[in-house]
Amino acid sequence: MKLFAALALLLVSTLCAAAPETLMTHSRVRFMAANCAYCHGPDGKSRGSIPSLAGMDKNHFVSRMKAFRDGTRPNTIMTSHASGYTDAEFAALGDWFATHK
Repeated sequence: MKLFAALALLLVSTLCAAAPETLMTHSRVRFMAANCAYCHGPDGKSRGSIPSLAGMDKNHFVSRMKAFRDGTRPNTIMTSHASGYTDAEFAALGDWFATHK
């Protein structure tokens, strides 16, 4: 019985530790993408001089966001925004924008 309880506790703690990084719900990704709408337009469809994100290749999106975050692609606004996201969140956002054409 103690072994079963210990294994159950280990499983639950492992799942909880992994959840923030790996579990990206549709609602969470939609909420994150909404933060981009002010400049890049609803669903990433820009109507101005700011680039559209809608339909952008996922890998291209992720590499650009990482470059903003690490400073190799300097941009005051985007560097600030990108610093708040994880690699998993970049990937989820890349998937989101790639499917919105």
